[in-house]
Amino acid sequence: MVDAARLTRWLDKLRKGTLTEQDLQEALDEFKQRGDGATAPQKLLYLQTHSTAVDSPVNGMSIVEGGEVRLPPEDYDDWPYHTVLDALQDGWRVVKFPELSLLFDHPDEVDRWMGCEFILEK
Repeated sequence: MVDAARLTRWLDKLRKGTLTEQDLQEALDEFKQRGDGATAPQKLLYLQTHSTAVDSPVNGMSIVEGGEVRLPPEDYDDWPYHTVLDALQDGWRVVKFPELSLLFDHPDEVDRWMGCEFILEK
């Protein structure tokens, strides 16, 4: 899929007069790969961690993709991400950071981890 960085490079090439037919054909081909040119459905990743740090170990997760909620494999070692940082490095973007108010309003451990939820999207 054409991303903002590639569009920016093509715009720079246009301004410099170096944009080629091949550049435009690449853009058109990538656009056609989506069929109708529609935006890909959003994927959501919910990660519960031990703290608000992005390198804190993940202790719960679910992925919403293709209209379905998927839970991680039973074996923790098989989880796709063990920290939020792992997910960021795989191209996920944070859309919601942990709710600090939940951490302060509910200091007991049961409620505390719920305040450490990151929501990411692709």
